[in-house]
Amino acid sequence: MSKQVIIKSGLRQIMERRVEVKMKVTQTKIPGLLIIEPDVFRDERGYFFESFNQKRYQKAGLLEEFVQDNQSQSQKNTLRGLHYQVGENAQGKLVRVIHGRIRDVAVDIRFGSPTFGMHEAVELSSDNFLQLWIPKGFAHGFSAFEENTIVEYKCTGFYSSQNERGILYNDPDLSIDWKVKNPLVSEKDRNNSLFKDIAKDFFYK
Repeated sequence: MSKQVIIKSGLRQIMERRVEVKMKVTQTKIPGLLIIEPDVFRDERGYFFESFNQKRYQKAGLLEEFVQDNQSQSQKNTLRGLHYQVGENAQGKLVRVIHGRIRDVAVDIRFGSPTFGMHEAVELSSDNFLQLWIPKGFAHGFSAFEENTIVEYKCTGFYSSQNERGILYNDPDLSIDWKVKNPLVSEKDRNNSLFKDIAKDFFYK
């Protein structure tokens, strides 16, 4: 590579860094639950975006520290959830899709909340780049619409088998439409608790 080409490449990288990065944050009907749309830069090479920037996300209200990143791969019609952790291992989650498309669901399990028992369902995909911020006090799950769907989420708490809990995905009191027929569900998730039986682990502040 010639010196001239190297210089031009370097100048282009500098110009790219000068572009102001923005993101759109939308409050859902459930307080604290946020939909985040990052600014995506596209050109003939493909695309680039910041999937996380601590300063920018803190300005949006995400003040907690992330300590663990998880990634899962799911086949079409897979359904995972509803999951949460309690105590000192309670987790806030920032969820996004690297490949494929999902219906991401968060259920408010904060006792005393005006939206207790309500849920929000958001389509996240590798095409729309949307992220869902789920604070502590929510049960989380998703259904996969495409083969080899890859989901990545940042967590504010470490995984703890002793503190993990679950709510039955098809609980009649929740009436969640997962948009999949004959979902693939693990035996563990088929044996999750009913919503009416969950302990008072979280309270609305």
